[in-house]
Amino acid sequence: MQSLWMIVASLLFACMGVCVKLGSARFTTGELVFYRGLVGFVMMFGLLRLQGLSCATPHWRLQLSRGVSGTIALMCYFFALGILPLATAVTLNYTSPLFVALLLACWFQEHVGKHLFAAVALGFIGVVLLLQPTLDPAQWAGALGGLGSGLIASLAYLNVRTLGRVGEPEARTVLWFSLITAACGLPWALASGSANTVGFKDAAVLLGVGGFGGCAQLAMTRAYRYGKTIVSANLAYTTVIFSSLFGVALWDERLPWTSILAILIIIASGVWVSMASRKPTATLESD
Repeated sequence: MQSLWMIVASLLFACMGVCVKLGSARFTTGELVFYRGLVGFVMMFGLLRLQGLSCATPHWRLQLSRGVSGTIALMCYFFALGILPLATAVTLNYTSPLFVALLLACWFQEHVGKHLFAAVALGFIGVVLLLQPTLDPAQWAGALGGLGSGLIASLAYLNVRTLGRVGEPEARTVLWFSLITAACGLPWALASGSANTVGFKDAAVLLGVGGFGGCAQLAMTRAYRYGKTIVSANLAYTTVIFSSLFGVALWDERLPWTSILAILIIIASGVWVSMASRKPTATLESD
């Protein structure tokens, strides 16, 4: 069942989150974003060469839009990971399907049913429940970053959908995203004035950020291309489960029952969104 590749992607994304959280103690967000892009670019360049495909793209405007929006979302996400509990940051990032549904309805004027709006409303109730009772003032910047990553990532996902429809190879899309990420992260990394020396453990963390992220994107792309879209979209939420387990095992993160309930509500709303929009998204399976 090809959709099970999404579980592999979810585990790899959770591993990337662990590496980002570990690296945030030593490196700035800009440095982590730069290395994420650099390692991903090298991986995708090699893959395109093995596939005999060109790195040049005829859809550079779409690639630029996808790359910039995805990079900004990634910056917000990495910033949130450095401040919030792992499961909380990941859950806020996974509000992107809710924003995608709103953008399709309000901006692209696609027909959506009342069930979709009800699912989105339920999701944002979960967000309010997750944020309001549990965060101290020092964590609100991270909460806004996590929520912002979900919002901006929705724009990137819509661009990915369009790129798939025009026949752009997945590896090329990931390559251009990684290149733009590295280019945007480099000035921030240099401006931070950090003089960190990279030891063996640091190098392993940085390679993990880029390597896990790049492999996760490939597994996710395979799940969406060859599996059932609706199943893949729902299985993506296993990232929250893996992240919760990592948070408990590595940082002894114990979420209160209200946060656990909120996470379950957000997951349920995301599943509901994908179920309610299954007819429009079915066309993605032929991309």
